[in-house]
Amino acid sequence: MKLIRTENAVGHVLCHDMTQIIPGVTKDARFRKGHVVAPEDIPVLLSMGKENLYVWEKAPGMLHENEGAERLRAICQGAHMHPTQVKEGKIELIAGCDGLFRVDVPRLMQVNCVGDLMIATRHTNTPVRKGDKLAGTRVIPLVIGEEKLRQAEAAAGGTPLLELLPYRLKTAAVIATGSEIAKGRIQDSFTPVVEEKLAAYGIETVRRATPGDGQEDIAREVMAAKSAGVDLILCTGGMSVDPDDRTPGAVKAAGTEIVAYGAPVLPGAMFLLGYLDGTPVMGLPGCVMYAKATVFDLILPRIAAGVRVERQDLTGLGHGGLCLGCGECHYPVCPFGKEG
Repeated sequence: MKLIRTENAVGHVLCHDMTQIIPGVTKDARFRKGHVVAPEDIPVLLSMGKENLYVWEKAPGMLHENEGAERLRAICQGAHMHPTQVKEGKIELIAGCDGLFRVDVPRLMQVNCVGDLMIATRHTNTPVRKGDKLAGTRVIPLVIGEEKLRQAEAAAGGTPLLELLPYRLKTAAVIATGSEIAKGRIQDSFTPVVEEKLAAYGIETVRRATPGDGQEDIAREVMAAKSAGVDLILCTGGMSVDPDDRTPGAVKAAGTEIVAYGAPVLPGAMFLLGYLDGTPVMGLPGCVMYAKATVFDLILPRIAAGVRVERQDLTGLGHGGLCLGCGECHYPVCPFGKEG
């Protein structure tokens, strides 16, 4: 920082706000901290009584905060997102579509360790809507050494830290197990809940079945759904260890590659996930029918975006996978299922 004559300040960065007072009209900052003085600013500054200014002299190897913010934006920005206008060294990234937002958390941490700069994001694997704020970047000082940005870029590597994956799956089959439903003894109240959750991701339920409790019958419906070409197959109920609960065995008997039966999430411990020749198959425990947020809500956005979920993805949900059962549920604005 140094003191210079205002007439010599063109191209330099202001170190503090400059307040302009016009009696009866305004008393506000006419020039903000970080502003780069332009030729047309000189008469205005002089009219405000500012014949000398404290400025950061822009030396070789030093970048203005806005230039640094643009470099950070480039580190972060992936497809289907757009930046806000840079302001006071800050840029935010906005979702350009509905989809699954993902962050390379280890690389993000490495960038934030550089110092004098920061990147803040939503949690990874978060479903977002078009127009949602995804991340914000900022340079901390008014000017920053370009070497700092080079360090950040090296830590980030050659690909964006952030990605937004549009939802890809369009159709689903729901197989409601249970003899009580097949024989009409009770109304199927599970399927409507599942259909509503699917619709939130643009997935239409185009096939429904009520095969009862028989393992062969359930397996036959799973294979029929696969033959019908749906993008996702869901089996509701029959997921516990009771003798009459045959859904897991039926899903396996249909030829499904089982990724996991059981997940470290409450509610949703008896969840099943597998793939039948590439088509995701889920077994949904009864909690999905009555609890607002379960393991199904954590996994469905990834599946809807076409992301293959592996066993380690499910085991990773244990940290944060405990629903606190609040009297008034605020999911997804709560810790449930948050990673990192």
